[in-house]
Amino acid sequence: MSGHVSVIGAGPGDPGLISVRGLQLLSRADVVIYDRAAASLLRWARHDAETIEAGEPAEGSVAQDALSMLIADKAREGRSVARLKWGDPFVFDSGGKEALFVHEQRIPFEVVPGIPAAIGASAYAGIPLSYPGSGDAIVLLRGSEHSADGLPDVDWSALAKIDGTIVCTVSGRQGASVIQALVSHGRGADTPAALIYQATLTTQRTVSGTLTELAAALAEPAAQEIATLVIGEVASLRDHLRWFDVRPLFGKRIIITRSRDQARELSDELERLGAQTIEAPLFKQVPAEDPEAIDRAAASVDANQWIVFASANAVTKFFTALLAGPRDMRALGNISICAIGPTTIERLEARGVKADVAVPEVRLDVIVEALSAAGTLDGQHVLIVRPDYLREGLATELARHGATVTDLVAYRTAAASPESSEAQDIYRQLLEGRVDAVTFTSPTAVRRFADLIGNEQAADLLNTTVVAALGPVTKEAAEQMGITTSIVAKSITVDSLVGALVAHFAKR
Repeated sequence: MSGHVSVIGAGPGDPGLISVRGLQLLSRADVVIYDRAAASLLRWARHDAETIEAGEPAEGSVAQDALSMLIADKAREGRSVARLKWGDPFVFDSGGKEALFVHEQRIPFEVVPGIPAAIGASAYAGIPLSYPGSGDAIVLLRGSEHSADGLPDVDWSALAKIDGTIVCTVSGRQGASVIQALVSHGRGADTPAALIYQATLTTQRTVSGTLTELAAALAEPAAQEIATLVIGEVASLRDHLRWFDVRPLFGKRIIITRSRDQARELSDELERLGAQTIEAPLFKQVPAEDPEAIDRAAASVDANQWIVFASANAVTKFFTALLAGPRDMRALGNISICAIGPTTIERLEARGVKADVAVPEVRLDVIVEALSAAGTLDGQHVLIVRPDYLREGLATELARHGATVTDLVAYRTAAASPESSEAQDIYRQLLEGRVDAVTFTSPTAVRRFADLIGNEQAADLLNTTVVAALGPVTKEAAEQMGITTSIVAKSITVDSLVGALVAHFAKR
């Protein structure tokens, strides 16, 4: 079987900037060889794909040759290889060299353009690289891609006289040298310019000023971080066109305490508004003690008058079992459905099923009252599909009202280890005051997060930051542990929680 190589431009940092074609090839690849700066894109690789970090741009011809041979070797095994390159693979990068090597090895390849760092950084900083009256040239100057300190080998006299915009990726010392070379060859010291650090990420920051002012800033010993340097009249437009770093939650570091499969919706919405999200690894799913119980329940589902789904994952587990067995969706025709929680409701709707009864939170009295309002429970057969951490209380309460209950544990959860590197990192960030908010979407999340960072320290650490709770039940669970909640969402939805966070930080 013939292998194939895709040289894919990953863009300047924001994983959302990869092209549709690049994403298609990445999601299909057997092997992903990626630049360290493109690691965030691995979320879209196949779970069984082999992933290999190429590190920083290869230093020297020997390292680059070894990397090219690795790409070719993987393809010769008959595998599809995605080579993820920071920025654009054909702009100041070794993508051309890697593509030429696989061509010489007679290996089929494809090149997918990416947004170059110069283009992405300037757009996210609110600086157009061209504008009427700002000159007719855009010069992309090789900088730190080649050397962290040395100056590019160009005609500085000619470059200084160009009427237009110059863009270069630089380190601190190198940036100061570039500015000095331009000014000493005739570029005006008062020319507007900007330095864009960690471009297109939620940690982006931009320093604007004249060439003289930026040279002084870059000369500081601590100013060694890589940045995109934009020089030209267009830099003066930033105050009018900046959009990325003025979003309502820009730069806020917010911890999300949800399971990974449910955290994405909240993460995406917070990141859209500029926040930097940190997903806390609260637990992982493990099979139920009787993994075949759900198959038996699905096969005889029409013996019930009600199904109560207690979590979104319970929905997924049940419908997977139903469709894998002898029955299908028609077996639900005469059954009423109760969904607990907004994500459970959404997961059902994604399956084409609307809940007859929707309850926003796990509160036994509210659930029983809602079911009773839909008709008598006496003599009704009720199937509860739940995770292990929601206890048997609901089954007991429904049985007390005359129902015959099958209490099905669809899956169990194993707590994340407080010793894991992720848990230790979250603990350290809270201790150092580098977290702006922690969100809790359920009482279970409060308890599990306390277990993760240490029950004794939980209240002390969380009371140093903003705590946001999704609803009064979650707020009550937090306060029972001595945790003060600064924000309580008015309704039990992600949008409400996000809106409450925006309103809170707008007051500051």
